[in-house]
Formats: sequence, structure tokens, C-alpha cells
Amino acid sequence: MAPDNTTIIRARDVMRKIVYIDGMATASEAAAKMRSEKVYSLLVNKRHADDAWGILVYQDFIKGVIMPGRSPQKVNVYEIMTKPVISVPADMDIRYVSRLICQAGIRRAPVDDGGELIGMISLASLILNNELF
Repeated sequence: MAPDNTTIIRARDVMRKIVYIDGMATASEAAAKMRSEKVYSLLVNKRHADDAWGILVYQDFIKGVIMPGRSPQKVNVYEIMTKPVISVPADMDIRYVSRLICQAGIRRAPVDDGGELIGMISLASLILNNELF
């Protein structure tokens, strides 16, 4: 069903699950987790309350492991992750979410609901959503 002019679809309506990983995990363990959970990114846990979230995506494996010829068993997630993470508010209209994601040059972002990360949104999840197309 295509949206009409009065329908507002928000980030929370199209988000997917978040899968977390510890920064001390190896790149090999992270890749295995992404395969088993069938996700394209992992949110890297904070080390303490004042720390920022990190994110690990396929490009991080390419740039941090494959291109430099490093062993995935010897590279820790914290060495190749992107940090800090850009998040989007859960109630943000997806028109603005897509604009923010594109302008930031990223493909996915966690969804924040009052300081709690509740899901992950990606450009693909916007296109694959039945409410939109």
C-alpha cells in the first residue's frame, strides 16, 4: 500500500532488530555473528556509561582487514569499527531519516527512543518496506 499525503511513516515503523557485539571480539567472530543473525551491521557495546556506541559494517571489514591483508582472527572489532554512531529519533518521519542518512554518507543508523536504542534502520529497509512501495 503506497502512503497517501496524510500517512506519516516513522523510523520505528521500518526499523529492524539490533545485534550487539563487544569491541574485544575478533573480526572473524563478528563476521560469524553477522552471518548467523542475518544482519548487515553490528552495534558495538559501550565500554562505560559515558562512552559512545560504535558500529561495524561490511566496509569496515574491507578497509580494516581485507585491504591491509590482516588476519581476521587477530583484529579486534574496536580497531575497525566506526565510532561514534549517528542515530535517528524513533518518531522521525522517514523522509527526514532518509535525508539524514544520505547526507551523512552512511547506509544505516540505530533508532533512538529517549536515550534507548531500539532498532536499526537502513536505506534498504526503507525500500523493502511494504507500506512505502
